[in-house]
Amino acid sequence: MLTARSSRAAVAATARATEVAAVVQSEPAQRAADLQAFREIRAEQNADLAETREEVRSLRSLVRAFVFHVNDLTAQMRQAGIEPPAPPERITEYNRTGV
Repeated sequence: MLTARSSRAAVAATARATEVAAVVQSEPAQRAADLQAFREIRAEQNADLAETREEVRSLRSLVRAFVFHVNDLTAQMRQAGIEPPAPPERITEYNRTGV
């Protein structure tokens, strides 16, 4: 009976040691996989950020062009003796604060 207990304990200890060794051996591979996943996520986010920046540049350019066009139309209206309508509050706020 004593031998059976010690055999079971030895088997359990060996199984635990094998399990720990497997975890230790897999750790570098897991870190490499995590690093690769991180790099892929970072590359995707950098691409998204670049796309967003380009969209913002394009929208700013569009808004500037629109502002010049509206200014020209407003000037034409005033030259013709027509007072243009007041701009929306958001535009007045932007002109006042720059935000």
